[in-house]
Amino acid sequence: MKYLHTMVRVSDLDASLQFYIDALGLVEHSRRDVEAGRFTLVFLHAPGDEEAQVELTYNWDESGYDSGRNFGHLAYHVDDIYALCQHMKDQGITINRPPRDGRMAFVKSPDGISIELLQKGEALPLVEPWLSMENDGSW
Repeated sequence: MKYLHTMVRVSDLDASLQFYIDALGLVEHSRRDVEAGRFTLVFLHAPGDEEAQVELTYNWDESGYDSGRNFGHLAYHVDDIYALCQHMKDQGITINRPPRDGRMAFVKSPDGISIELLQKGEALPLVEPWLSMENDGSW
């Protein structure tokens, strides 16, 4: 498993970039506008440390966030998303967003922190029971 990034929702992308880049000194690693989902993702990292990133998520139609709602999730690359999800399920952990696509899943910590699990490399072949499993709660 490898730590990837922490996601933070922002209500003003320009002001956030001014803070994270101009004031804090982070570097923009990549940016992606997703027209269909109406959001922009900007990945930042500390100079010289491209491995650990902060993902700023700007939802185009959001008018603001209540306290705590702006924190999104922690993300990890995993070697076998199906095996890890099954292990967690066997431990009594709810798989909030099952890996139906063979690539991405979400679980929550006991304190309600969302954890994104991403399959390392290519998505795994689609298999049951994950393929038809519904979301359970929020993630």
